[in-house]
Amino acid sequence: MEKRRYKELERILKGVASHRRIQIMDLLEKEAELSVMDIAEHLAIDFRTTSEHLRKLVISGLVMKRSDGTSVRHAMTKQGKDILKFCRTLE
Repeated sequence: MEKRRYKELERILKGVASHRRIQIMDLLEKEAELSVMDIAEHLAIDFRTTSEHLRKLVISGLVMKRSDGTSVRHAMTKQGKDILKFCRTLE
C-alpha cells in the first residue's frame, strides 16, 4: 500500500476514534442536517465538546458541513456512512 494511503486511513480512524463521535455519526444518520446545538441537545453534551468532535469528523471526511444563513448544518458523507456501517459489524 502506498504511504499516502496509510496517512488517509489514519485520518479516518482518528476521526472515528471516540464513542462520542460514533454517537454523533449515528445521530446524523438518523437526522441529517443538524446544527452543533441540535446535536449537543440530542446527546446531552456540552456545545464546545460537540463542536470539537464535529471539527474532527469534518477533517476526517466523515461529516460535511454547509452554511444555512446564520447556522451551520452537518450531515454524513458517503464515507462516513460506510465507516458507521463497518463499526456496526464490530458490535
